[in-house]
Amino acid sequence: MLETFTSAFETFALWFSDSALWVLFISGFLSATLLPGGSEAGLIATLALNQYSTFIIIVIATIGNTLGGMTNYWLGLFLPNRTQQEKHGHKAIHWLNRYGYWTLLFSWLPVIGDPLCLAAGWLRMRFLPCFILILIGKALRYSLLAAIYFGFF
Repeated sequence: MLETFTSAFETFALWFSDSALWVLFISGFLSATLLPGGSEAGLIATLALNQYSTFIIIVIATIGNTLGGMTNYWLGLFLPNRTQQEKHGHKAIHWLNRYGYWTLLFSWLPVIGDPLCLAAGWLRMRFLPCFILILIGKALRYSLLAAIYFGFF
């Protein structure tokens, strides 16, 4: 039994470690959470491999990064006291209160993007518009990075 588990785990680990797309996905996911990190290097490295289509690379990075942003959204749902806002609260809350859902198009921005997703959950904004706008923002970001990598700009 233990040998079967060990063999299956080793097979999974080898498959997992050989795929740049998995690394890109995890990098995108972790960089979109409140943990420090960036997925740009992973995107550029995966593009440089010339193993996968640019479209697939952008899709995988976008999915990972969007799911990381939605993790922040879900964490925001668990934060208490959403009605007690300080006068000088975080910029993310002020932006969301002023510009609404459209602010989430900027969830890809460094420093402010992660708190935007968290604040959207904290403010109990509707899931589907948040998901769609976060997805669009992050897809545009990775598309732009790929375009810059290939010299379109």
